[in-house]
Amino acid sequence: MGELADFLVERDQNFRKARLPALYSDFRPQRTLNPDGFQANVSAWRQALARAAWEGRIASQLSAPNLLVVNVDEQLVRSLESKQFGRPLALGTVVREAVADKDLYPLDEFTKAKESIYAGKTWAQVPWSVISWAAGQLFAGKSTSGEDRVPQGRFVVLRNVEATAKSLAERVTSADSRFDRTYTKTHFQKTFADALVQDRRLSETDVDILLVFLSRDKGIVVYDGKVVRIKGSSTDEDETTITEEDAAVSSLKELIADMKQQTALLTSRVDELAATAKEAVVKKNKVAALAALKSKKMTEASLEKRFATLNQLEDVAARIQEARDNVQLVSVMEASAGALKGLNEKVGGADRVGDVVDRLREQMGEVDEVGKIISEAGAAPVVDEFEVDEELEAMEREEREKVEAAERKEREAREEREAEETRRRLEAEMADLKTPVAEPVARQDAKSPTGETAESLERMGLEEREREREKPMPAQ
Repeated sequence: MGELADFLVERDQNFRKARLPALYSDFRPQRTLNPDGFQANVSAWRQALARAAWEGRIASQLSAPNLLVVNVDEQLVRSLESKQFGRPLALGTVVREAVADKDLYPLDEFTKAKESIYAGKTWAQVPWSVISWAAGQLFAGKSTSGEDRVPQGRFVVLRNVEATAKSLAERVTSADSRFDRTYTKTHFQKTFADALVQDRRLSETDVDILLVFLSRDKGIVVYDGKVVRIKGSSTDEDETTITEEDAAVSSLKELIADMKQQTALLTSRVDELAATAKEAVVKKNKVAALAALKSKKMTEASLEKRFATLNQLEDVAARIQEARDNVQLVSVMEASAGALKGLNEKVGGADRVGDVVDRLREQMGEVDEVGKIISEAGAAPVVDEFEVDEELEAMEREEREKVEAAERKEREAREEREAEETRRRLEAEMADLKTPVAEPVARQDAKSPTGETAESLERMGLEEREREREKPMPAQ
């Protein structure tokens, strides 16, 4: 079994063992007998080819594996060969169906096309050579008899190209300056070849395809074959073309990147030579130590020059960015000046504003006068507060006298009731007492106990009434 066939069986759910007989069979007759089964098999093979390319499993005889291109040739057929089921008998039909549905594009046609691949075309707009090729390929695959010939060539996998373009769009933000978004083609490849697809590297062919797709079909970048500038959010006219400024900036950025790489290598070289010299000293090898130190000094001198050059280049880059910012600032100020001029013309100048303010003040004064007249006409009569206070005090005094009279009357009535109760109680007690036995004549003048008791009770009642009268009246 080929390596690619093993990979698909292990990694692709569509290539589970139960489906392998159908996928490796000549399923061309199913186009009419079982259309759903035919489409399922074709779709499974399309996804398999796209995934194999994306994983770098389709080798190229000319270069490293391409992630965005499928090389359809005899080598691909052999890599898909199964030990049990042999070669895929309908692979040619799969490729032709993918080309017809624009899942696969012939590489030359893709890179040389002037219009977007998403733009609909009529047959009158398609070159005759392309029509002839497509007709031959399609009608050759319609036959269900004979061998299914596999079309040879290199085909762009549109699904993989779109995924890579999306990854680039996510990495670039509109906040980046124009300087940051400008590259030479070589610098662009060095910057993004390893960054857009995880754990894999885009080949030079992949980068060419991606740049054509981004500029022609997505409009994300401006590309003239040498300079690449990722578009920002600005709507300036020069955002759609590569200018001399862009070419200079891209070359400057590439040179700065190269200088940084050289300084990093030289710095590492200095550290290595220093370690070598120390090791030679430990081993008592004076000659080796001196040679390492001399090389170290020469490398340090070269490193110093590189750093000086790098500083100059970075200073130039900073000045270019500053000049670019100044251009934008002046443009904004110029537009703002025009806007202010237009607004001032609408206002009419200081004299007109002064007249408006004077008229406003005059009208406000008239409003104040009218309000004053209205308030005077409807004013309430003045009330004498002193008279009101005297009347209130008289009413309060009269009310207090009424309350005092009522309390006095109630108190007198209570005292009369208490005296009457005391009198009745005394009479009852006196009636209950028995008449005493006559005493001898010698004691006739002595008072009887009953008389003394009656006098005592009467005296107590009188004293109690006196105390009640002497009690002070409650304050009002």
